[in-house]
Amino acid sequence: MSARPKLAVFKFASCDGCQVSLLNLEEQFLALTERVEVAFFLEVTSHVDPGPYDVALVEGSITTLHDVERIRNVRENAATLITIGACATSGGIQALRNVADVEAWKRHVYPNPEWITALATSTPISEHVKVDAEIQGCPVNGDQVLRVVLRALLGTASDLPGGSVCMECKRRGNVCVVVAKGMPCLGPVTRAGCGALCPAMGRDCYGCFGPSDDPNPDALVEQLQALGDSRRDVALRLRGIAGWRPEFRALADRLEGRDG
Repeated sequence: MSARPKLAVFKFASCDGCQVSLLNLEEQFLALTERVEVAFFLEVTSHVDPGPYDVALVEGSITTLHDVERIRNVRENAATLITIGACATSGGIQALRNVADVEAWKRHVYPNPEWITALATSTPISEHVKVDAEIQGCPVNGDQVLRVVLRALLGTASDLPGGSVCMECKRRGNVCVVVAKGMPCLGPVTRAGCGALCPAMGRDCYGCFGPSDDPNPDALVEQLQALGDSRRDVALRLRGIAGWRPEFRALADRLEGRDG
């Protein structure tokens, strides 16, 4: 009998929420462990296998020089590398510092800022190494992670939905919060995958699953401004959890006059 494929899960700058989403699969995750060897997953076990690995899941963004070295090592030891969550795919909420004075922030936040060695930017994994598949979300949808991992082990490509949250609202029968409540919702430009969780609770989508495959956020600006948002308001919405994605960042830069 051949050895089971090796699965590794790595954490960089993040809150661990995407790893927890995987663990929240419970019985499904246990069933997966019968088919694969969990070779490295410190959220679960102190057992450490140095690799190489068949599949590596990576949570978190790159924020230090040490992170850069680590992710290169992970890439060298993984046949397939899959990024999970907004931090790994977009730089995360910490990427807000990418358009700020990081040194000033350090002086305000830390009593000894000279001890902080963080880079000036928080960047997604794909800006440093080749990524084979991305799973967006904050946190990720655990079922999506399981599906992508299984397809990777079978040698097939990811097939996650690329449409918008609006499609999920339609399927759930949600009343549109833009039409009914006048809320400035990012659902039309945000990738499906959350099940339209916030609109289902009467809240506007704030884009945590990042841009859809064809988001066209420029077309949303006029609508958001008609609902009362200023150009600055719209830019701040786009700069949220997935704000370093090029599709959102470019428009936010223009709205704030940062595009030169």
